[in-house]
This record gives sequence, C-alpha cells and structure tokens, in this order.
Amino acid sequence: MEARKFPSLSVFFPAYNDAPSLAALVRKTFATLERYVADYEVIVVNDGSRDRTGEVLEELRREYGPRLRVVTHAHNRGYGGALRSGFAAAQKEFVFYTDGDGQYDVGELPRLLELVGPATGLVNGYKLERHDPRHRVWIGSVYNFCARLLFRIRLRDIDCDYRLIRRALLAKIRLTSTSGTICVELVRKLELSGCQVVEVGVH
Repeated sequence: MEARKFPSLSVFFPAYNDAPSLAALVRKTFATLERYVADYEVIVVNDGSRDRTGEVLEELRREYGPRLRVVTHAHNRGYGGALRSGFAAAQKEFVFYTDGDGQYDVGELPRLLELVGPATGLVNGYKLERHDPRHRVWIGSVYNFCARLLFRIRLRDIDCDYRLIRRALLAKIRLTSTSGTICVELVRKLELSGCQVVEVGVH
C-alpha cells in the first residue's frame, strides 16, 4: 500500500548566480515531490543573476513544462526581495524554501513534512554540522545568539534557510526586508503569530 502523501506544497528557491547547482537541485526536488506530495509546484526566483542561471532555467522549463515556474527579477533585489517574490508566487497550502546553491539536501524535505500537525505553522531546520571555515561558524553562532537575545526569538538556528511554512500565516504578516535580515523578521513574526513551531536537524 502506498504511503499517504502530503496534500499540498509550494517549493521555491531564491537563486542568484546559481547556474552550477540549479539543474541537479530542481531534478532532485521533482523526484522527491513526486514520491511524497500529492499536489505541488516548483518555483525558482532568478534574482537578477549575471551567470547562466537564466539559460539553465529555460532548459529546465522545457524539461518540466508548466510544473516549473520561474520568477525573474531584471535587477538583483537582494535575498529578502527574492524571498518576498517567492512567497507571493506560492499558491499551495504550505510553502517550503531553501537556497538555490544546493547547500542543503532537498531530499530531507520529507522529514519536515511528517512533522506537520493541525496547529503547525512553521517547521524549521537547524544545521547538524557545518563545513564552513571556522570563522564563519563563529560568526554564525554570534549572529544567532544576538538575534535571539535582541528579538526574543526562540529558534535555535535562525540562519538555517530550510523552512516549511503554512501559507495562511504568510498572508497575515507583512515582510519588508530586502536583505538577509528577512530571516529574523520572518521568524519573529511567525513566532508572534502564536503558531506551533517545530524544529528538526538537517544536513
């Protein structure tokens, strides 16, 4: 008997000069969604890339047809701008996003899906291990500590862009940031909504 599939999911990737990683990322995403999700869409936000990102996305659109949507910014709007466009484009009940550079394994998405309950608004990943240089790991730790202290955020890893969010909550909050600070703004506003927040380790 086939396992019950997750009902409805939008997946999007903000992409800026991510041509080397996008094809493999998108193909693995479709393979994962086909197995675990009943109704889905995949969106890539090309945030004014200057490399071959646009060409790669055109090739992928020919391969996947209308199942893949591309949102193109003529000029780079910053990470926050790319996320806001992705959230605005998403149409399904839940929205998942991670970065277009493939630093996280999209194959671990089912681990987030299985944690969703009736009251769950956010399932947030946290990094199980990091292969970054030591100074970047230290900077990340300080950033997380300061953000949690200043904004009273409870999440252990604010900087982990591997998130599954109920779209109805996104419709109720207004995001304004155009930079990476959108992660703090997003998480803080979701926590203030009173929704259930679940965390899970990802690689």
